[in-house]
Amino acid sequence: MSDHQPEPDAPSFRLRAREFFARLFRRAPPEPGRFEPGSKFSWHGWVSVAPLVWPSREYLVYVPRGHARWRRRPLLVLLHGCRQTPEQFAAGTRIAAWADEHDWLVLLPRQTPHANPWGCWNWFDRRTVAGKGEAAIVAAQVRAVRRLYRAHPRRMFIAGMSSGACLAAVLGLRFAKLFAAVGVHSGVACGAASRPALALQVLSTGANGDIDALAAQAREQTSPGALPLPLCVIHGERDHVVSEKNAVEVLRQFLVFNGRLPANGGALPDADASLVTALPADGMMTVDDYRIDGQVVARRVRVAGLGHAWSGGDAAFAYNDAQPPDATALFGEFFAAQFGRRDVWVGK
Repeated sequence: MSDHQPEPDAPSFRLRAREFFARLFRRAPPEPGRFEPGSKFSWHGWVSVAPLVWPSREYLVYVPRGHARWRRRPLLVLLHGCRQTPEQFAAGTRIAAWADEHDWLVLLPRQTPHANPWGCWNWFDRRTVAGKGEAAIVAAQVRAVRRLYRAHPRRMFIAGMSSGACLAAVLGLRFAKLFAAVGVHSGVACGAASRPALALQVLSTGANGDIDALAAQAREQTSPGALPLPLCVIHGERDHVVSEKNAVEVLRQFLVFNGRLPANGGALPDADASLVTALPADGMMTVDDYRIDGQVVARRVRVAGLGHAWSGGDAAFAYNDAQPPDATALFGEFFAAQFGRRDVWVGK
C-alpha cells in the first residue's frame, strides 16, 4: 500500500485559507449609538430667580454608532425648550439618527423643575445673562464632555429651541471662545428682558433691554481669536408664542457682536444674499445671508406657515412640525460649513 497522500485541491485550499484569514481579521460590527447620563456643577451657577437651587444640572450625551475615543469628533449641544425633556427633544429632532449618520457627539442638558416649574431655561435671569447662572452650568458641562469623550475642541456648536434657543444666544455671546457657531430656533436675544418680570412681554413684543449695547460690550470682552462667531436663526412666520421680531433682534445682536454693524439700534440692513425656496403644500423658505470678507457670519431662515415648533421634526412629540424644512439638517449643514474656518480663527 502506498504511503503517498493525495495533495489538497489547490482552489479549495485557497478558499479555505481566505476564509480563515477573513475570520481572523474580521472587524466586529460597530457598537450601536447610546445615551449616557451625567451631571455637572459650577460655583458660578447660582440663579437669582431660584437662589436655593443647587447649581448643578443633569445631562445626556448621545454617543454615535461606532464611537472610538481615539478619534476627535464634533460636539453639538442641544438645549430643549419649555415643557420638554432631553429625551423628548432628541426624539423630536431625530438627532440620534443624524448623529449616527454624521458621526457627531451630542450633549443634551436637562433643566430641573426646582429651578423652573415649566422646565424652561432661565434665560431672563440677570446672572445667567451675565454669563453665570445656567449659562455657566452648561458651559461647565460642555468642557466636561469635551474631556470625557475627547470632542474636537474647535468643532463645538450649540443650538436650542424656544427657551433653549434663548440660552444658546446667551452662551454664544458670553462663551464665544467655546463654540464655533450658534443656532437659535424660535428664541430671543441675550438680555432681551431687562428684568425677569418682563420675560413674557418680550416674547410677544421684542426686547426691552439695550441688546446692541450688550453685544458691543461682550465684543470688547471677547478675545479677537474667537470672532466672528457665526449664527443661524430659524423662525416660523406664524409663531404666536415668540414674535418673529425677536429673530430679527437676535440676528442684529450677533451682527453687532461680530463687528458687522454698529451698536446704534438701527434697522437691520438688506442681506448680502437671499434665496427663496418653494416647499411642499404651498410652503416657502427664505434664507438671508450676511457676510464679512465673503464669509457667512449670520443666516436667517424664515419658514412660512411654521408656528412655535421645531421645523421638520417628529410631530408625535410636542413642539414639532413635520413639514419641511428640516431644522436639524439646516443647522447641521451650517455648522459643518465652519470646519476649517474656526481652526484658522482660533489660531489668530
